[in-house]
Amino acid sequence: MPDDPSQNSRTDARRAISVTELFTIGIGPSSSHTVGPMRAAHGFAEAALEALQPVRVRCELFGSLSLTGRGHATDSAVVLGLAGHLPDTVDPDAVPEILRAVRERGQLQLGGEVPIAFGVDDIVFSHEFLPGHPNAVRFTAWDADGRERTQTYFSIGGGVVVEAGAGLHIANAAVAHPFASGAELLELGDATGLSIGEIVRRNECAWRSREETDAFLDAVRAAMLASIERGCATDGVLPGGLNVRRRAKALHTTLAARSDRAAPASVMEWISLWALAVNEENAAGGRVVTAPTNGAAGVIPAVLQYYERFVEGATPEGSRVLLATAAAIGFLYKKRASISAAEMGCQGEVGVACSMAAAGLAAVLGGTNQQIENAAEIGMEHNLGLTCDPVGGLVQVPCIERNTMGAVKAVNAAYLALHGDGSHIVPLDAVIETMRQTGDHMRSEYKETSLGGLAVNVVAC
Repeated sequence: MPDDPSQNSRTDARRAISVTELFTIGIGPSSSHTVGPMRAAHGFAEAALEALQPVRVRCELFGSLSLTGRGHATDSAVVLGLAGHLPDTVDPDAVPEILRAVRERGQLQLGGEVPIAFGVDDIVFSHEFLPGHPNAVRFTAWDADGRERTQTYFSIGGGVVVEAGAGLHIANAAVAHPFASGAELLELGDATGLSIGEIVRRNECAWRSREETDAFLDAVRAAMLASIERGCATDGVLPGGLNVRRRAKALHTTLAARSDRAAPASVMEWISLWALAVNEENAAGGRVVTAPTNGAAGVIPAVLQYYERFVEGATPEGSRVLLATAAAIGFLYKKRASISAAEMGCQGEVGVACSMAAAGLAAVLGGTNQQIENAAEIGMEHNLGLTCDPVGGLVQVPCIERNTMGAVKAVNAAYLALHGDGSHIVPLDAVIETMRQTGDHMRSEYKETSLGGLAVNVVAC
């Protein structure tokens, strides 16, 4: 891990995290390689325009952002951010035309305001790894007199970016029930009589009203289900050169035609379909929810849809509980380990999403806090060591199918935990620490660099 803990994706264990920090709505294909760099570029454009009158801008991508940047559309994200666009507001359908105009004119509107010359040579891919984090991007702007402004950013996972040397400057809200570990979370539940989801929702009152938090959770739910709907309605070939065909639409047609949709095998196929649909949409650059990353964006929506479609008595309030409970588990991974595949491999993405989804489902199925914590632990324990080795640097193979495995595994983990009384040998905190140690020991070839595993054993053409 980096020497300066303020520059990695592990959050200060005592800092309160909000659901709005964990769940964000953006575009694919990657939270760390697309969403983060776009936000960094947008922030730099604003800062450069305040500091000088830029006539030229250069971007250097380092480490994992360079090695898998083209497949993850990092270069396109940088252009969009410099041109004043943000991942939560840019129209995904308009992106190709925006990029085409910049290419053809050799010019972009910096910050959406000032025209400057900008071409393909102004984005440099460097395989050097900078101290601080494997995902680094450096911007430099010059004015007509040669004065410059330079800033380096780290994209630390989940779309979050920090300036080099600055750390996460987020106020530590005084929440009602602070916790920094699974053990503390269970102790809080015992002391207050509150469920894990309720602890999270009461803590959110430090930032906004209960009604506003519920509205946010409802918006996250709507965006998740919308990504499933779009994925199930769209076919064709995914961009990037692997010629991966979208399968969700055909699978949806097949499943919808069956008479017994609730048969056990069919239920598993529906869950897989929903995860598949979201991550095909993500791979195509569509709008998804970072949950907790884009590469793992299909797991929680698929489990949420399972709850709403197949669990008797499902309600909108139950969906809020599922998401709030899942968020509590996500907070622990951010505080005690990392959700960045460039640091942890895919165990930090699909593994974390599986753990979060398992906890959320156990909660709405009536689980105790101890059973919920057990479900989260099971969800991660059987994802330990999962590598990130995307073929061609694209968030497609094995990423899309991996989300279907994570979703099915989450449902299994929830039911397995509910068949017990909550007592188990491996605590959630121990499995989180094991994931962190495993990620630290994992060779860089298996951490989103496309230098090992399937990325080198499968011909990308």
